Amino acid sequence: MTENGLVSVESRFGVAETIDQLVDTVTRAGLRIFARVDHAAGAREVGAALRPTELLIFGHPKGGTPLMQDRQLAGIDLPIKALAWEDEQGKVWLSYNDAHWLAERHGLGDASRDAVAAIATGMKKVVAAAAGVDQS
Repeated sequence: MTENGLVSVESRFGVAETIDQLVDTVTRAGLRIFARVDHAAGAREVGAALRPTELLIFGHPKGGTPLMQDRQLAGIDLPIKALAWEDEQGKVWLSYNDAHWLAERHGLGDASRDAVAAIATGMKKVVAAAAGVDQS
């Protein structure tokens, strides 16, 4: 499912386990974890209800730097983020910004084309692995 530049893949796991799987997958791939945000826990802190929702922020300078060298403002969308969330029917999704959409948003050109393609391919792989989705 793709909507407004977002790619969403249904996960076979719960929200926390999906993010745990993503942490493991990206760490093994040599990427850095910058932050893990539990939005539902934040909601509970202010007495509000929110279905399970967790954000993982991760990446590597090797991937993102070429985008910012091309158009420095691309840094607003970096490092990469992925959101695991539970919908109204109890399905869990892992969503992220499509790299090609980010390239279009920031007017990226030839200078970062290879990096954008690598990010797109890498995200597809790590998200599928974290969600327990067969890529064949």
